[in-house]
Amino acid sequence: MTRIERSSSLRYRSIWISDTHLGSRGCQADFLLDFLRSTESQNLYLVGDIVDVWAMHGSLHWPTSHNGVVGALFDKARNGTRVVYLPGNHDELFRAHVGHDFARIAVRDEVIHTTADGRRFLVTHGDRFDGVVQNGRWLARIGSRAYDLLLVANRLVNLGRRLLGLPYWSLAAYLKHKVKDAVDYIGRYERSIAAEAHRHAFDGMICGHIHKAAMRDIDGILYCNCGDWVESCTALVEHHDGRLELLGWTDAAQVSLTAWEPATVWARAS
Repeated sequence: MTRIERSSSLRYRSIWISDTHLGSRGCQADFLLDFLRSTESQNLYLVGDIVDVWAMHGSLHWPTSHNGVVGALFDKARNGTRVVYLPGNHDELFRAHVGHDFARIAVRDEVIHTTADGRRFLVTHGDRFDGVVQNGRWLARIGSRAYDLLLVANRLVNLGRRLLGLPYWSLAAYLKHKVKDAVDYIGRYERSIAAEAHRHAFDGMICGHIHKAAMRDIDGILYCNCGDWVESCTALVEHHDGRLELLGWTDAAQVSLTAWEPATVWARAS
């Protein structure tokens, strides 16, 4: 883990963010807004669950900071960044507009991204690889409610940590690491994503959905999950030479979580 020192905007070729869940109480909009204002890129991919329509069915939660995030995204599109919105399951109503562009933001179901060094990645939210979402939507909604309660506990824990002068810490992420069923679920999800990329001869897949940032080789496929902005506050970025990197962005520091050199991928795939 490497701390990122910055005196001006961080410039990348591409940025991927997912699962911001704007409109929910779990959204870490302040961290996200700081990230958007601190970075520039040619391509910005919004990899699903950007707006949490499910959460809005219960009660409307839309503070000023959420407006700030939306404004920052539109500003980037107006100023020349290619912004692509790939809806997820929590904002699936936007899938009715796939193929259209709104205020220079393209709405697509999935896209193929070619890195600067020529690798091809399929970019998709990832909910179609989740058996719970596909085969038991009512169960997925119950799980979403339980997750919301966990995020409330997460906020209370971090309020106490701030009062004690301690940095942000994700209770939800900690429990995912400790609970065997959650670990098994994440493993199955990652393997199904990698198998899809292998079937279509991609070099890798970039997704979100499970709120577990990762970048690792799975049978010669580079699996990348850009994480979320309710627990870990992470983003995937591409440098101008094609190098991919996971960034963490909280009040503790801006840190590099994982970096993957292009040569590393080619060596493993050969």
